[in-house]
Amino acid sequence: MSFNAYLTNIEAKTGKSADDLRTEAMAKGLADEAGLKAGVKAGQVVDWLKTEYDLGHGHAMAIVAYLKGKRD
Repeated sequence: MSFNAYLTNIEAKTGKSADDLRTEAMAKGLADEAGLKAGVKAGQVVDWLKTEYDLGHGHAMAIVAYLKGKRD
């Protein structure tokens, strides 16, 4: 599955785009403009997305990659 397919599937499941989830991650103190906030581990983001949005590990990791700057 391509990276963009992951993002499309995430939006279909959650109703939130990757940018929406980035904004939420920033509001929760997990990310900032540069990516993951200093000291935040990918697992913290994964746990949040699994708990709040019932995302699987691979889809949650796609959002981690998005937060770190991956776009394609």
